[in-house]
Amino acid sequence: MPTILIMRGWRLFFYSNEGTEPVHVHACKGESECKMWLRTDIYDIEEAWSYSLSPRLRREIRKIVFDHFDLIVDEWNRYFGGG
Repeated sequence: MPTILIMRGWRLFFYSNEGTEPVHVHACKGESECKMWLRTDIYDIEEAWSYSLSPRLRREIRKIVFDHFDLIVDEWNRYFGGG
């Protein structure tokens, strides 16, 4: 489970066995957790699923993912050997 970023209590990470899926990142903070698809073709994100994510936490993690979009994609490609 490579950790990509730790920010504002959030840990953003990949699962090592998910390299066959499109680019995405998992995030957890306390009891809250989510998975976000990164739509590299249109520079957007889409929530795949979430657990115990309040509206405030949802806004917070979306901002973090958007602010670090390129870093997450670069780390995905480096780790999984993508383009």
